[in-house]
Amino acid sequence: MFERPLMRQQPNAADRYTLRSHRARSVVLTAEELVEVRAAQRTFEGAYVRTALSQFSFALIVLKIFTSEFYSMGALFAVYGFGVLLASAFRRQQGNREFYSTLGEDGQRQKMFRTSGNVVVSLTLLSIAAYACLLGLTFRLT
Repeated sequence: MFERPLMRQQPNAADRYTLRSHRARSVVLTAEELVEVRAAQRTFEGAYVRTALSQFSFALIVLKIFTSEFYSMGALFAVYGFGVLLASAFRRQQGNREFYSTLGEDGQRQKMFRTSGNVVVSLTLLSIAAYACLLGLTFRLT
C-alpha cells in the first residue's frame, strides 16, 4: 500500500557530496575556490574564535580584579565564551558542506548551498540566556 523508496545508505558526507563530479574527499579545488574557502574561514571561524577569546579574557579580568561577589559573573562570561567556541566548531562543521552539489530525487545534480541560519539561531539563544543570567546576577547584587 504505502511504499517507501529505497534509500542508498552512504556512511558519511564525503561520499555523498560532490564537486565537479568528484567526491568531496578527493576533490582538488581551484585557486579561486581555495581563496573563497579561506576567506569564509577567516571571516566566520576567526570571528567566533576572537569573540570566545575576548569573553575568556573578560572573565579572567572579572575574576582577578573584582571581589568575590562578582565571581559568578566571571564564571558566566567563561561559560559564554565556551559556548561561542562550540558554536564556532558547529559553524565549521556546517560550513564544510556549503561548496558541494548533491544528486536530487529526479536524478539531476543540484547545487547545494546552506546558510548558517542554524548557527545564528543557536548563538542568539545562547546570548539571550547569558544576558538573562547576567541581569539576574546583577539584580541579586543589590
